Amino acid sequence: MRLFSNLRMTTALAMWITFASAAWSQTITVASTTSTEQSGLFGHVLPEFKKATGIDVKVVALGTGQAIDMARRGDADVLFVHDQAAEEKFVADGFATRRYPVMYNDFVLVGPKSDPAGTRGRDIVEALNKLAKANSPFVSRGDKSGTHAAELRYWQLTGLQAKGSGYRECGCGMGPALNIGSATNAYVLTDRGTWLSFRNRGDLVVLVEGDRRLFNQYGVMAVSAQKHPHVKTTESQRFVDWVTSSSGQQAIAAYKIGGEQLFFPNARR
Repeated sequence: MRLFSNLRMTTALAMWITFASAAWSQTITVASTTSTEQSGLFGHVLPEFKKATGIDVKVVALGTGQAIDMARRGDADVLFVHDQAAEEKFVADGFATRRYPVMYNDFVLVGPKSDPAGTRGRDIVEALNKLAKANSPFVSRGDKSGTHAAELRYWQLTGLQAKGSGYRECGCGMGPALNIGSATNAYVLTDRGTWLSFRNRGDLVVLVEGDRRLFNQYGVMAVSAQKHPHVKTTESQRFVDWVTSSSGQQAIAAYKIGGEQLFFPNARR
């Protein structure tokens, strides 16, 4: 009887290990930006991906620079970010075989409705010049994110040596940066997706939009098994294939807040 009981326990344990191993293999880690997470996009599209493939996704939302570092270390199976130059270097360095455009939105400058610096309009470079000269309060993410990288490019275009005494770096994600901006009536550069999902706006409104330089492209790539043999190549490529397929692109386009679309699919396969 004891032998039979032990045999049943051994069989049950073996079945549990097999089940747990299978479940683990069906979960991938995606290193992504705070904007895709805080905007609610992943909460909308990932259930559709799970329904189509049976694969679970764990999202680690960081600034783009930190997300890329995470993927370079092999701590993620997929990279989904928005800094094209850094993404192309990631591929050139052999950490992915290909970068896929997946969707876009745009950046906007938000600030107090009264706009004391007079930034309202379409020209982001002119707006930053005015902010610096007026020493207006400006909250920068300062976290090497895609948004921070874009902001620094715009500041460079101003040709200014200083950003004004009101410039502050928070070293934080997009949501916290907007919270600080709302609490202090400061100007903030944000992606439109996070702004549309942000509820603590206070007196902040969109002041600068429509400049072609504010275009914000997102890319997705599977981390290379040649660099990190432990990554889940099959499952990660299924994620890339799905999010750039007609089904994934439709899921992205369908995500709206208050009737406004947050991201616009533009995958090219």
